[in-house]
Amino acid sequence: MIDLVRKWFGSLVNRAVALVVVFVATSAVVIAAIGWLLSRAELEDMAYGQVETIAGMVARELDLKLSERLDVLTLVAEGFPSTEIVLENRARVLLRNQDALLQLFDATFILDADGRLLAASPASYYVPGFNASQRPYFTDLVSRMSPIISAPYITVIDEQPGVMVAAPLFDAKQRFIGMIGGLILLQGDNFMSEFASVRVGQTGYLRLITQNGIVLADGLSGEVMVPVSKSSPSLLQAMSGFEGTSHDHPGRKTGTITGYAQMALVPWFVAAVWPEREAFAPALRMTGGFSWALLAVVSILAPLAFWIFYRLLAPLRNLGVQIYQRHTGEREEPVSEVGGSEIRNVAKVFNQVRQERDEIFRSLAEREAFFRSLTSNAPIGIVHTDILGRIEFVNPAFLDIVGRPEDWLRHRYLIETVASEDRDKAMKGWRNVLVRRSFFRSRLRLLTHRLPGYVWVDVITSVIDLPDQAIGTITAVRDVTQEMRFERAIREEQQRADSILDVLQEGVLMVDTEGAIRYANGAACGFLALDDDCVGHNFFESVTIRHDNEELVYDTFLSGAEIDNRYVTLENLAGRIYDIDLTMLHLRRGERQERLVFVLRDDSERRREEERLSWEATHDALTQLLNRRAFTASLLKALADAPGQPVPAVLMMIDLDHFKPVNDEGGHLVGDDLLKRLAEVFKQAVRQSDTVARLGGDEFAILLPACGMARAETLAESIRAKVQALKIEHDGRQFGVTVCIGLTPVSAHDNGPKEVMARADEGCYIATSRGRNCVVSIALPDEGDRH
Repeated sequence: MIDLVRKWFGSLVNRAVALVVVFVATSAVVIAAIGWLLSRAELEDMAYGQVETIAGMVARELDLKLSERLDVLTLVAEGFPSTEIVLENRARVLLRNQDALLQLFDATFILDADGRLLAASPASYYVPGFNASQRPYFTDLVSRMSPIISAPYITVIDEQPGVMVAAPLFDAKQRFIGMIGGLILLQGDNFMSEFASVRVGQTGYLRLITQNGIVLADGLSGEVMVPVSKSSPSLLQAMSGFEGTSHDHPGRKTGTITGYAQMALVPWFVAAVWPEREAFAPALRMTGGFSWALLAVVSILAPLAFWIFYRLLAPLRNLGVQIYQRHTGEREEPVSEVGGSEIRNVAKVFNQVRQERDEIFRSLAEREAFFRSLTSNAPIGIVHTDILGRIEFVNPAFLDIVGRPEDWLRHRYLIETVASEDRDKAMKGWRNVLVRRSFFRSRLRLLTHRLPGYVWVDVITSVIDLPDQAIGTITAVRDVTQEMRFERAIREEQQRADSILDVLQEGVLMVDTEGAIRYANGAACGFLALDDDCVGHNFFESVTIRHDNEELVYDTFLSGAEIDNRYVTLENLAGRIYDIDLTMLHLRRGERQERLVFVLRDDSERRREEERLSWEATHDALTQLLNRRAFTASLLKALADAPGQPVPAVLMMIDLDHFKPVNDEGGHLVGDDLLKRLAEVFKQAVRQSDTVARLGGDEFAILLPACGMARAETLAESIRAKVQALKIEHDGRQFGVTVCIGLTPVSAHDNGPKEVMARADEGCYIATSRGRNCVVSIALPDEGDRH
């Protein structure tokens, strides 16, 4: 089959036809490809906008529905009885009066402060003896004391998955007495089923997923409460807060365009998924139509082109026949000069070359005998070729190099004896010799029967030149295979050593007894802030090395012992300082060629990492304040120093009022911004010797050494006023908090940090019961009640 293809392409007519067809087809394919890419890009932009809009609209709609249910449940909770006894006795009656809630929820429940189920609507959902005290939604509600929307969970109602919307119930004294909750079943007849039925295009669908990777609704599979697949990078980004559009698995059968929108009210996000095959269907149909049109054009064009070129090249075929006859001696007269101008020029040149060749051959025959006698005993190979590169003569030395008989080589092209890897280079050099009348020198591989199948040779080629033209070339060949083996072995060893040292991150350098650098790798030159080649510079004049604040000088290394892993600082002439793990070795110690080898390992990254880990272990990442563990250590020190302090230290505990609404209404970013600004207020209000910490959530603490209660109370009132005045604007609204501050002195009689912090916390609780936004001081137990 391959031979048939080669034979077919051996015809210029067939080549010309193939060229025309390929040109037309290539042009059409390029135009089609550009059109496809432009169409695809336009469709992709439209698809991006569509899925992003759908995801955003659905996310806002879900936020609105959840917000409506949360507000209604909060309003109902505010109208419930104000005593725990009434709630327990009339729970079922009260819940029946709220039957309208079943328009918003699949079921409603009332639980007491201990999590026991008091009533359920519909009544069939009542489970006697059920206790929700360990349910995450109940513990979350108790910890926040404000309305919540729970994470999805498996309910006790036939183990159906659902989400609980709950609001706390308080008595007249604002004590927690229970909760009222509305259950939304993820597979119930509610707005969640409406969500799953929404289509994107014809085959696209929606998915509702929590940021921890749990599927709440899936318009494709219908599955809920299953973990999402981690195979999609864009889905993992959406779980971290990403909003926008992503093109997943482009070009595959499962390729999709997905728009993500985060919900504001809950840590969920909406994914609008549109299959790529549907989004790009118009472009695919256009490409299919274009392919059929191209096939029709090529089917007509190929036969027409073949007929035209066949007619045009008929004189060339006749010329070929005459040239062959002239070469074999069947024809004595010159070839006919007919046909197109190009064909006539070829015929004319051939006739002229043939005449000149006959004359030259007569002259060469006379010189050949002399040339043979001159080269037969030469120690190097000599090859004579004609103007076309065919071998006319070889001497015995060349025959020995290639291992071929003279009869086999004669009239073969010299290029056939060159290894395929070197033929392009040899052909280019040989052509330059003929055109420029110059020399060609190179190192090549010649084919041989001896293993490994080739020999390395140095060649030099010169043209055999007459006054008006070249008639051939003469080439001298010298076998250098053995020489190259030795050179290669030496070079490989050197390169291996240099490569190993160059890729090391450690700096390696060798100096003589005067300090002059005899060798250095790139890393070592980098430490010295010198050029890539720092050989010749004096090492001890280029750097300053210190260990334990003591400078290590030249004599220290030369006369001292070898050094293994000593941590030092190295300062170069550019003023840059490195933390270095230093190793120093002696070579040929005491001899004339003594050398010192230094290995420099940059230890800065490890030390910076240790400092970073130490800082992170003792500080709060959001506010940059000390964390609870570090603050407890400071309080322990204050307790230890208390017996010797004339003025006692004071502990200030700070609880934020109404911080949860900031997170719920303004979002967690607003809440985080407010916490950071409060941290700045606390730091700016105290002394540098005071300790400010965030103990967790919305709880802060300040330790005031040698302060005294009177000054601490003044400072606390100042902090309270500054916090009350602090406001953050977001979306046209202002957000702010107040604080409850508890103060207590640190006494030598305290048993530990927990006792001191408990007294200060008691002050915060009293401040909360007094209406919040105030400061309460708690005296030591033996000093009476001062609040």
